[in-house]
Amino acid sequence: MAEKNNDDIAKLSYEQARDELVKVLTDLEAGSVTLDKSMELWERGEALAKHCQTLLSGAKAKIDEALKDK
Repeated sequence: MAEKNNDDIAKLSYEQARDELVKVLTDLEAGSVTLDKSMELWERGEALAKHCQTLLSGAKAKIDEALKDK
């Protein structure tokens, strides 16, 4: 179920995903949401972090490839 709610993450840019991840972390740290909402936020945060890492890895690979050609 949580994966369906996170399908939109793949369309986010790195900056959008990072900004949303910061908001998720802020909401979790505030501790003002229910346990169920906390779990939803946690799962979304995990998905956002994974997406950010994938985008960063892709960018690093492009840079490494460009530097290799020099």
